[in-house]
Amino acid sequence: MHRKTFAWMLVVALLSWAFSASLFVGVARAASLTGVKDTLTTSDLNVTANHVVSYTSVTAATAGQTIKIQFDPAGDAFNLGTLAFADISTTGMTLTAACSAAASEVTVAIDNAAPDENATFTVCAGDTVAAGAKTVTFSNNRITNPNVTGSYVIRIAGTQTDLADTRVAIIDKVTMTASVDTSLTFTIAGVAAGQAINGDAVTTSAGATATALSFGTLTPGTAKVLGQTLSVTTNARNGFVVTVQQDQNLLSATGADIDLFKDASAVAVPTGWTAPLGTLDVENTYGHYGVTSEDADLNADEFATALYAGDITTARQVFSHTGPADGTTTNKGQTRVGIKIEINALQEAATDYTNSLVYIATPTF
Repeated sequence: MHRKTFAWMLVVALLSWAFSASLFVGVARAASLTGVKDTLTTSDLNVTANHVVSYTSVTAATAGQTIKIQFDPAGDAFNLGTLAFADISTTGMTLTAACSAAASEVTVAIDNAAPDENATFTVCAGDTVAAGAKTVTFSNNRITNPNVTGSYVIRIAGTQTDLADTRVAIIDKVTMTASVDTSLTFTIAGVAAGQAINGDAVTTSAGATATALSFGTLTPGTAKVLGQTLSVTTNARNGFVVTVQQDQNLLSATGADIDLFKDASAVAVPTGWTAPLGTLDVENTYGHYGVTSEDADLNADEFATALYAGDITTARQVFSHTGPADGTTTNKGQTRVGIKIEINALQEAATDYTNSLVYIATPTF
């Protein structure tokens, strides 16, 4: 009885050992790759992306063996589209269109048929791809991502000894939103007496304010200049334009007026200052006034140095910038404008010449 029991125990032990050994032999072929990863240029849904598959093999791949990179081997999530030889590059092995005598050569076959989209690299006859770090780059945005969010297997297998899986996550892109309120501050300040406006040799004869340009009593043959500082602060993407426009010529209660520079022609192209002609019985030659600006980048610096224009019966640009402005930087957030006036002895007498100027700042967001 003891002998039979021992015999059965011996049989069971032998069978157990044989079964365990067979399991061991079955997995011995599947040595694991290390450092396996697939880096995508984008993980968004249903868009094309580049893939950089990298890993380290522990066993060499010999002639005729394959290294197969499978995209979602359990399904049909990726589309290799028009992926071609020219879109693939490798390090750690030499990719070739036709085998030659070079070392570590592999050729590639691309299969875009469901459900096993893959690129299979075959080691050329007589070659060996040594163990070590490998990188396979799929470029030119040929591979289309799945259209369903999830985690997808990228498998490196084939008939080579080593194999392993990695995964990539395909997710919805994150939409960021924000808003910024519009802003605009426009201020006018008077320029003090004794200041040169836009390089004019005639300095300001008196101080101006934000709301008044008081020239006082005009003397024939003596030009006067008054100035104002314009400041704009805005976050307008496309900047702003400031214009000036008068409601009428300088006019007295008697109907006498002082005309626009020069000699009532209201010149649009800024030009150097000249005294009024003073032609008897041609009243619009008795006196005139015009505007200048220090904004050096306004319409290619059209006011240059001490040039004046008279076309302010309609909106006339005197300041501008093409982007946001800080209210202080010269030519971009701040400039000065000047009004120059001169009469001759024929200008009609009056103590109440007056008009109004309107500045308008228009931002473009």
